[in-house]
Amino acid sequence: MLNQTATRTGQAAVPGQRCGLVAIVGKPNVGKSTLLNALVGQKISITSRKAQTTRHRITGIRTQGATQFVFVDTPGFQTRHHTALNKSLNKTVLGAVGDVDLVLFVVEAGSFTLADAKVLSLLKPGVPALLIANKLDTVHRRAEIAPWLKSMQERHPFAEFVPMSAKNPKDIERLLGICEKYLPEQAWWYGEDELTDRSEKFLASEIVREKLFRFTGDELPYTSTVVVDKFDEEMGRNKSRLVRIAATIVVERDGHKAMVIGEKGERLKRIGTEARQELEKLMDCKVFLELWVKVRSGWADDEARVRSFGYE
Repeated sequence: MLNQTATRTGQAAVPGQRCGLVAIVGKPNVGKSTLLNALVGQKISITSRKAQTTRHRITGIRTQGATQFVFVDTPGFQTRHHTALNKSLNKTVLGAVGDVDLVLFVVEAGSFTLADAKVLSLLKPGVPALLIANKLDTVHRRAEIAPWLKSMQERHPFAEFVPMSAKNPKDIERLLGICEKYLPEQAWWYGEDELTDRSEKFLASEIVREKLFRFTGDELPYTSTVVVDKFDEEMGRNKSRLVRIAATIVVERDGHKAMVIGEKGERLKRIGTEARQELEKLMDCKVFLELWVKVRSGWADDEARVRSFGYE
């Protein structure tokens, strides 16, 4: 179930129950959101090939057996372009790694860059961290992994190494089993069927933003964003839920606006259709979605505007 509130249930302790916070951190575009979705078992964090797709702290909840895993997906830590937006994103990352039971440090198997090193330097002493060597399926010579793992252990005292692919269900189950050991015995924070603490309104803006990036590729700067202006629920004719959403795609230049709209409005129509179909599946209801495109030049450098668009 997609939770519409962000409160913890505060249930009474049940013997044997475990529950804890697990932060997923790494450089931009390393596969954190794909991993979160796989761990939760349903898509709650958007993905695209464009770096910096995730901009908010997104909580994903997986309850399995007596254990409730509360995963926190974070933006990739920014080391370039010190805009107000990027400062907000970095603040989110720092907040997430400070108060958790376990950190999953995600890095591409066999690789370690300066961007990876910057994120690694944020890890707090005393908080166990697992090295998640992701995208193992892309490494053709496994023999090369052993010396790389040794060098990684020299960089940080990782509690365990987990070479894996987020696309492999067996790897995901294995990772859940490893994470479980690090979570304290305490009552669950959320209901058994909850998947995220984010509202449906928030997820609507994220899904539209994902389709925006997917259909514009590298042509559109990552500073483009989506603001939901209206999110109204009503009952349909056959008593099924109906949600009406109006959202604005915010870009920085007129040329970007034309790019998003496309010839005869075709690209904007396609973005809207795909977003609506995915939202109907996600929320299990009928969705009417209206999209507009507006130009707000320089918004990513304006702290007040960044906050008004929902960034911390």
